[in-house]
Amino acid sequence: MFQVRTDLAMEARELYHEEKQIEIPGVAVDQDFFKDVTITRVEVLEKEAEAIMGKPIGKYITIESSALRRSDADLRDEISQLLAKELRALVGPEKNLKALVVGLGNWNVTPDALGPKAVSKVFVTRHLFQFYNKDQDDDLAEISAVSPGVMGLTGIETTEIIKGIVERTKPHVVVAIDALASRKMERVNTTIQLSNAGISPGSGIGNKRKALNQENLGVPVIAIGVPTVVDAATLTNDTIKMVIEAFARQTSKGSQFYNMLMDLKDEEKYALIREVLEPYNANVMVTPKEVDEVISTLSQIIANGINIALHPGIDLKDVNRYIQ
Repeated sequence: MFQVRTDLAMEARELYHEEKQIEIPGVAVDQDFFKDVTITRVEVLEKEAEAIMGKPIGKYITIESSALRRSDADLRDEISQLLAKELRALVGPEKNLKALVVGLGNWNVTPDALGPKAVSKVFVTRHLFQFYNKDQDDDLAEISAVSPGVMGLTGIETTEIIKGIVERTKPHVVVAIDALASRKMERVNTTIQLSNAGISPGSGIGNKRKALNQENLGVPVIAIGVPTVVDAATLTNDTIKMVIEAFARQTSKGSQFYNMLMDLKDEEKYALIREVLEPYNANVMVTPKEVDEVISTLSQIIANGINIALHPGIDLKDVNRYIQ
């Protein structure tokens, strides 16, 4: 059977809701709306919901704005502040915070370079705390950061690298940034997901590794991800659905052609998809052509949000003036 691939909890919930027309048992959902931004909070509360959605128990916050495709500095600042607020709520009121920020992904592949690019813009301070022999500061948290690369470059599981760093530096929390995959092209590069349930490196390209989570690392892990690609099979499946719906609207109800379109089963649609993608081994990921510029913008938004959320004395004015 064809399975729609998505790393977004809100989309996993939508798929179930579209098919069953009911809410998933053990899932709580609420939304906030701003001028150009929608924030959706999905909380997986029970094991039954975890099995249905394929997402671990935890909180999933999605910040979505199609306006991110525009060059709008004010909107980017607004989303940075919203991201900082949601991240701060997930981290909790930890005094004298120590955090490790991890940029997952392959810096040689643009759609997968979100994590490394964001980490390069995070204001790291652990070396300053060490140099001045300080345990606390009113304005700054003790932040370290790393881009461990991917196993194809290092030969080492990313989780093993991060676990070694965690054991050595003893942070209170790990913040991991990675590229994700969406089921809809409209959400690619316009959506930011935060979660306190951890993350599997490589999930954006369907190459999941050992999870970065509290169970494996021994400290809470907050994941920040952006869908930068959509699976070609998923995109094709959605396109076929749209074509069928368009044909059905233009065909008289009750006609033989209308009934044939509406009776087309998922297996039959999948057979068409498989035939089209067979030359490519059905393993093609699609990303917009302006991905270079978008990744640069999104990495700045995420880094700004992290800097504002983790450092008590840093605000938007500071990150725009000093941290680029």
